[in-house]
Amino acid sequence: MAGLAPRVDYLAGFGFPVGGLAAGKPRVLRLGAEILLSTGRELVYVYDSEGRQLTAVYRFPGQVCHLEVLALRRVLFVLCAWRGVYCLSLDQASRSVSQSDGDEEERGLPSPAVPVDPDACVLPDATLCAFTVMDGVLITLAQGTAQWKLQVFQCPCPGQARPLDQIGAVQLSACTPPAGSPGRPEAPSPRFLPVLCCVSPPGCGAPHSLQQGPPGSTLEGALFGLLFGTDATLLESPVILCGLPDGQLCSVVLKTLVTSRSAPGDPKALVRILHHLEEPVIFIGALRTEPLPEDMEDTCCDCLVALGHRGRTLAIKASWDEAGSLVPEMREYRLPGPLLCAACGEGGRVYHSTPSSLCLVDLARGGTPWLGEGADVPPNGPGGLPSLLCPASLSVCSVVTLSVSPRLPEGGAELLALSARGRLLTCRLEQSPEAPWPTRGTSAATGRRMKDLLCGIGTVSERVSSLKRAVDQRNRALTCLNEAMNVSCALLSCREGPRPISCTTTTAWSRRELRDVLTATCLLENSSGPHLGRGWALCVQVLPGAPASDPEAAGSAVTYTIPVDQLGPGGRREVTLALGPGKDGMLDLPVTVCCALFYSLREVLGGALAPSGSSEDASWDGQEGICLPLSEHTVDLLQGLRFPGLATSLAQALGPSGPTLDPVDTFLEACHRPGSHPAQPESLRAKYLPPSVAAITVSAELLRAACGDRSSGMSLSCAVLQWLLAENAVVDVVRARGLSSVQGVAPDGTDIRLTVREVAVTGMCPAGPLQAAEIQVESRCLASVCGAHGAIVRRMQRGLHKGLTRDLLAPAAGPQSCPPGVKTHSLSSDKGLRPVLVVGQLVTCTSPGQ
Repeated sequence: MAGLAPRVDYLAGFGFPVGGLAAGKPRVLRLGAEILLSTGRELVYVYDSEGRQLTAVYRFPGQVCHLEVLALRRVLFVLCAWRGVYCLSLDQASRSVSQSDGDEEERGLPSPAVPVDPDACVLPDATLCAFTVMDGVLITLAQGTAQWKLQVFQCPCPGQARPLDQIGAVQLSACTPPAGSPGRPEAPSPRFLPVLCCVSPPGCGAPHSLQQGPPGSTLEGALFGLLFGTDATLLESPVILCGLPDGQLCSVVLKTLVTSRSAPGDPKALVRILHHLEEPVIFIGALRTEPLPEDMEDTCCDCLVALGHRGRTLAIKASWDEAGSLVPEMREYRLPGPLLCAACGEGGRVYHSTPSSLCLVDLARGGTPWLGEGADVPPNGPGGLPSLLCPASLSVCSVVTLSVSPRLPEGGAELLALSARGRLLTCRLEQSPEAPWPTRGTSAATGRRMKDLLCGIGTVSERVSSLKRAVDQRNRALTCLNEAMNVSCALLSCREGPRPISCTTTTAWSRRELRDVLTATCLLENSSGPHLGRGWALCVQVLPGAPASDPEAAGSAVTYTIPVDQLGPGGRREVTLALGPGKDGMLDLPVTVCCALFYSLREVLGGALAPSGSSEDASWDGQEGICLPLSEHTVDLLQGLRFPGLATSLAQALGPSGPTLDPVDTFLEACHRPGSHPAQPESLRAKYLPPSVAAITVSAELLRAACGDRSSGMSLSCAVLQWLLAENAVVDVVRARGLSSVQGVAPDGTDIRLTVREVAVTGMCPAGPLQAAEIQVESRCLASVCGAHGAIVRRMQRGLHKGLTRDLLAPAAGPQSCPPGVKTHSLSSDKGLRPVLVVGQLVTCTSPGQ
């Protein structure tokens, strides 16, 4: 038995940057005894393999991305980044130049670098990323703003001054170019460049390319017709294959592209997508896998291969199905990656390089290139492809570019390679009967590979499941965000009139834990609005004071967040909160209850917006969510009053909690002489402290307008009292009995009386007495009087005209500061002096007396 023995020979060393050469741009080609080499920088070297010395060095104005050479004409084509395509003759290039400028890469060279004349640029284009040359045409691929553009030009000659004639162009699939500097086109990607390859049908003649791979890129007629269709076969047209960085493998029939200028049609019909590797394509080539008789030359390839950066490999071959029909057989393999470069050789071999080793796989021998003649080869059937590829190492690492020389007489192969350390080397594979098999596959190794493949299948399955879950989660999030937008639009568009989603707040006293508590009930109602689902919550914020109070008081606010949990049209949610008194027995009124809908983006997006490890609730100010205000309700002293004498139900009959003894009561009780009859604090307060009284006088006309329907069929004083107690549960009793004066109990247990009577104010209007109503508040606790007085004023603000209310609350500095028609003076009574402010028809008293 005989095997292939690799033998490595290092030819020369070239400069390399820190970290080594990167795959993608370095190129190495063989032209007879000469080797053309580029390391991806500005220099192109010509190396004599027989004399083992450099014969020429060319300096280009930019980084060299690609090399092509026409062997018969000895013409070199070079693609420079930011510049375009240069063309020069290897026979006529002048080498008599001035001395080198001392560049590090040129140090140690036998002769200075030859600067390439700018006139050698035959196709200036800063967007070019790849090109190839065949008989009579130059094919380029440019990166546009949104698409790749394939162009075909007449092949230029060295020294040609006139612009090239474009004979065809077509747009390929969309691309995403990297961001460049403003005003300057982006250079080709330094890592992944597109790949171009030309193949021809039998009888068309092999294209003269740069000797990449085995001689001739002619496909068998059966495979060519299956891949590119009948039109390409009848036209006997070469086909351009494009491998893109996004993984697409496209084909364009050259003659169809050229004739499309004279007969324009659909540009998309010119491009056919053969496959998608889902990773950057680094190599496209053709090779022969089936053996031929000895008297026939190996002229046609029967297999097309494409390799991706991460190791995904595609092989396409013509085969027969069970019905006897000719069909394309496509197989995908997974090679250990990442792959840096690749090349096709004779005998069905594909050479590829990884950072750790230069390997080969054999598509003609079932993927095991080192098996001897007596080894068992997996049955693939006639014309079939192997089910598994097993790479064999050639003991060479970090090869960044690779080319295959013509076959040796002994039936071996010679590889020309450039390593990441800048070393030019050759690797000869020769038939040797004494050579041992370097890596023969054993059953244990095959079992391990099968296990690895199964693990890979499991990993892919898990990844597919993970991606499916991610897509489902995104779809649900988008659905929820769409619902949130509908709710937001429905609420923000209804600034006047009833809103589709509303929240009302009512107050009541209840008995909890053996004490009386004032509660606020918030009723969220969805009358006809959109559905409220996952992510929505009702936020209720309780702030001390009225809305117009000091904004600094918001720091002591308390916020309650209640999930809505599926509230459709017609649904309701009710939330009851305790306002006080607290543990200290105090209840400070007024308080403002604000209700809003909050939509949490953190919850809907699965915590994507929340910081790592954060579990905080959504804040009231709308951070990480959408906040839609619904209502604002002020709970004041008039709503917190209780009326035991008017109670009609158990809830209203709750007795007042015992009055809190203040220091004055305690002192007076302690000073009472012993022996006399006992005295209660109330009697002592009534004896020593007269009640505090505050009165507000308002014109009858304005009060009737504010009361509305309440003033019909009853006296003005009764209607005004009902209007003041409209948000108190006792209003029904007041309406039924027609009361104009009531006595209740404040939250702190002190008595308070409200009285409304009609009066006539004289001396205020030149037309005569002014009909008005006086609202009087009387209590022994000055704090209760002030609280009730403020609550009445706020009702005036809401019920009366905004302009008049603004004038009513404006402080009067004296007669000199009053507007025209306004007169200020004082009225006296037996209860003290009360300054009165008259504004048009509105009369108010602003200071309580004692």
